[in-house]
Amino acid sequence: MVEPIAITRTIAIDPGEVAENFIRSSGPGGQNVNKVSSAVQIRFDLRNSPSLPEAVKRRVAAIAGSRLTKDGVLVITANGYRDQPQNRADALARLVALLRQAAFPPKPRVATKPTLGSKTRRLAGKTQRGAIKRLRSSKIIDD
Repeated sequence: MVEPIAITRTIAIDPGEVAENFIRSSGPGGQNVNKVSSAVQIRFDLRNSPSLPEAVKRRVAAIAGSRLTKDGVLVITANGYRDQPQNRADALARLVALLRQAAFPPKPRVATKPTLGSKTRRLAGKTQRGAIKRLRSSKIIDD
């Protein structure tokens, strides 16, 4: 029995929902890079996943950007390491981080008004700046 991948205390995904595909990686590795498929590309079918609530799916879709295909499949490619197991762990960690970020709804912004002190300081700064600019002019201004 394979352990589910924990996202939060209440949300976990089945490892069978994550498809791994190993591809050839660019970057360091010398001659090895041309013959070993060390990069990993994982695919997670976000749209058809039974493990995630609809609200989380919507937030993941908003966060994912270009990593989400038109079919609703989340694609993450990891090729930062020369070792296949490290790339696999990195890709899975990035998937979990993305899902964990979307698992919690963003805190709603509360509109606030500037305080009287901040308004006064802002206007005092503007007055002081205007006075400095007035002193730069060539003609003398009498108030």
